Amino acid sequence: MITTLLDPKAVTPRELDALYALRWNIEVDWRTIKVTMAMDVLRCRSPEMIEKEIAVHLLAYNLVRWTMASAAWLGDVLPRCLSFTSAKRVLLAFDEQLRHCGGKRLSFMFATVLAAIADLRIPHRPGRFEPRAKKRRPKPLPLLSVPRLIARAKIREQRIVRGLIVAP
Repeated sequence: MITTLLDPKAVTPRELDALYALRWNIEVDWRTIKVTMAMDVLRCRSPEMIEKEIAVHLLAYNLVRWTMASAAWLGDVLPRCLSFTSAKRVLLAFDEQLRHCGGKRLSFMFATVLAAIADLRIPHRPGRFEPRAKKRRPKPLPLLSVPRLIARAKIREQRIVRGLIVAP
């Protein structure tokens, strides 16, 4: 392990190992934000809108994490022991019901969601190693570089020329 610490007696190897584990959590959190929250490809074009898009993704991520923290507190478990992806799925499954109910029913529904999330414990996996590779290969299709409407018109023209469809 390489470090910028100059005094070898300032930190023990065990403390460095613990710091590395915390750093690993940050890496996993960034991956979660990019992949699970679908922020791996930004769709906006202007710098202002890109900032807003990133802010919305971070807001949504923090709302899921806040819900997980609430569920963890009620379930007497550490928040890091709960599955982010599964918690997000539970929230998406209940989003309609949560938006359209009110009063005592809302508090009951939210308690039900928190209880469901508290049960989404991930197994303890010490020393787990995962390959840094993509499992799925990209499809060999060209990128859509023109508006969809123009692309559809071009396909229609090609089919008319080939005689696959009759021109109107």
